[in-house]
Amino acid sequence: MQKYTVKPGNLATLQLESFDLQPPAAEEVRVAVRAVGLNFADIFAIWGLYKAAPKSLFTPGLEYAGVVEAVGEGVKDLRVGQKVMGVTRFGGYASHLNSDARYVLPLPEDWDYATGAAYPVQTLTAYYGMKNLGNLQQGTTVLIHSAVGGVGLQALRIAQAYKCFTIGTVGSLSKSEIGLREGYDRMIVRGADFEQRLEEALEGRPLELVMDSVGGRYFTIPYDMLAPMGRIVVFGSARYTTVGDKPNILHMLRHWLTRPKIDPQSLPNKNAGILGFNLIWLYERAPLMHQLLGELAELRLPPPHVGHRYRFEDAREAIRMFQTGKTVGKVVLELGENSG
Repeated sequence: MQKYTVKPGNLATLQLESFDLQPPAAEEVRVAVRAVGLNFADIFAIWGLYKAAPKSLFTPGLEYAGVVEAVGEGVKDLRVGQKVMGVTRFGGYASHLNSDARYVLPLPEDWDYATGAAYPVQTLTAYYGMKNLGNLQQGTTVLIHSAVGGVGLQALRIAQAYKCFTIGTVGSLSKSEIGLREGYDRMIVRGADFEQRLEEALEGRPLELVMDSVGGRYFTIPYDMLAPMGRIVVFGSARYTTVGDKPNILHMLRHWLTRPKIDPQSLPNKNAGILGFNLIWLYERAPLMHQLLGELAELRLPPPHVGHRYRFEDAREAIRMFQTGKTVGKVVLELGENSG
């Protein structure tokens, strides 16, 4: 069995090592992992900047897919040999893991392991942010930053299920073309003319919901344009990310000092809301997580888009690619059946 460990603060310390795993405890299952989903939270956790992450040597990773190898006492809904996907509070970069059975879900029959590893975190992020916090309704006008990333594409599919008008933002023209092919009603390449482009894209529609993963002026401009009762849901801070083993402190400080500053006492007059969340919070509330997954199942969304597949042994390369902001859809690490 193998897993990655890292000392928070430096990606260069990410090391693959062998380990032994105890039999699953009561209400647990042991999973032989076949695919691991990467998330932006992994980067910040590795850099030592994610508040919920361990502060000493740990194994990153929040989601995976694989095969049940053993079940502990009291597990009734899962069986040995069953293909599954799951979420974990770190520890996902591993060939095998024990998990509380509540966080392990059957893999749809027509999905491969990579697709399963691409589903739980990004889909729950998009759905909880839009529906529970953003008050998503039929026909809502939605602005989605990082529009063709893992969360962005799932947010689009959820919005389409609600027949919303969707505007996506990206960092390059090539990604804009991808967004239009995926079904966004309008696409904007973020730049100096962003405010003008957003006004043109709205075509007089009220801006009712913003899914913000970028920040800075791309938070402030939509905030100023929000319709009454509009909401911004903050689920990430991609502008702080740079390519490198360590965080670029000067880059992060510059963005920190120029971050948007909103007076909460102005919100009643503006009649708008700003909400933010961390998916780790949802992990601690298993009943709510299953409720959300049930609601998602009823939407019958298409499978998530896996844009980049790397070997498990190439985790550093995959993370560095993720840092560039050039990825489309989900980045996944894949393991062979004989791994470990």
